[in-house]
Amino acid sequence: MEISGHLIGDGKPCFVIAEAGVNHNGDVELGKKLIEAAKFAGADAVKFQAFRAERLASSGARKATYQNTVAGDDSQLEMLRKLELTEDEFRVLSNHSRKKGVVFLSSAFDFESADLLDRLGVVAYKMGSGELTNLPLLRYIGGKGRPVILSSGMSTMEEVEEALEAVKGAGCDRIVLLHCVSSYPTRAEDANLRVIRTLRDRFGVLVGFSDHTLSLVIPAASVALGAVIVEKHLTLDHNLPGPDHGMSLEPDEFNEMVKNIREVEASLGDGVKRVTESEKGVREVARRSVVAVVDIPAGTSITREMLDIKRPGTGIEPKRIDEVVGKRAKRLIKRDELIAWDSLAV
Repeated sequence: MEISGHLIGDGKPCFVIAEAGVNHNGDVELGKKLIEAAKFAGADAVKFQAFRAERLASSGARKATYQNTVAGDDSQLEMLRKLELTEDEFRVLSNHSRKKGVVFLSSAFDFESADLLDRLGVVAYKMGSGELTNLPLLRYIGGKGRPVILSSGMSTMEEVEEALEAVKGAGCDRIVLLHCVSSYPTRAEDANLRVIRTLRDRFGVLVGFSDHTLSLVIPAASVALGAVIVEKHLTLDHNLPGPDHGMSLEPDEFNEMVKNIREVEASLGDGVKRVTESEKGVREVARRSVVAVVDIPAGTSITREMLDIKRPGTGIEPKRIDEVVGKRAKRLIKRDELIAWDSLAV
C-alpha cells in the first residue's frame, strides 16, 4: 500500500506518524510549529483531529479521568469547542505540511469533517479508536476512495471484525489496522504488543501500533513484531495546557524514538541465516581445525590419539576428524600443525 509516495508493508520502512492531535490548543500557529517539530523529529507524517464539537459530544458527556486533571472544570463539550479548527485553518496546516515535506493526515469524527478533509485532498483517513463502533461513519469514509488507518483501542476482536467489514464493504481495500491501548498514559505491562501478530494473522491486513506509553523503546519493539506504522503523540512542551500534552513526547524525545525504530529496522534483516561479511574474519579465528598433537613422520598411519581440535578454523573441520584417522602422512607433519588434505594419503 502507498501513502503519498511511502510504501507501507512488510520489509518497508515503518511509516511514523506524529500525532499532533489537539496539541495545537486551538491555535493554528502552534499547529504550524508542531508540523515543524514533526519534521525535525523524523516523522513521516503529522496528524491532526477534525471534528465539530456539537457533533461529537453531548452537553452531558463527561471528560476522561486524565482530561480532568489537566483541562480544568470544563465539560467535554466545552473543552472540545476550544480545540476546534476551521476549514481555513486546516487548509493552512495542510499547506504548511506540504511546504515542510511532511505528509498531512487527520482523523475525522463526523461526516462534515470527513467531507472537509476530502476537500483538502487528504491522502488517507485516520480513524480513532472511539470511532471503531461508529459503523455508519466508517462506511462513509470507506467509500471515499482513500486508504484508511484504523485504531482498535478499547475493542474486542468481534468489534474489530465488524469495523473492518464496514470499511471493506464500502469499497476500501487499503487498510492498516493499528493495535492500540486507550489508556493515557499506557503502562508498559498493558501494551500487549503480541496483539500485533494476532490481528495480522486473524484478519490478514497490515497492522501497526498507535502508542500511548511514555516509552521510547516500546514503539521500536512493535516494529520488531511487525508493525508497519507507528503513531505517537507529539507536543512542543509537556507543561502546556490541554488534555494530551502530558502523555505526548517532546521533539527531542520523539526524535530518539524514531532513531530507535530505524535501528531496529536495520537489525531485522531478511531472515536468511548466513555467514555475514563482518563475521568471516572472526569465523577463521574462532572456529577450530584438526591439528597434530605430536610430530607425525612421513608414512605414519594416523591414529585418533595423534590428533586434537584447535583454533584457527582455516584447516579441516572438526566434524571430519574421523576421515583423517587411518590415513598416512605424505610428509612430516609437525606438532601443533593444522592437518591439510594434501599432506595425507590413503
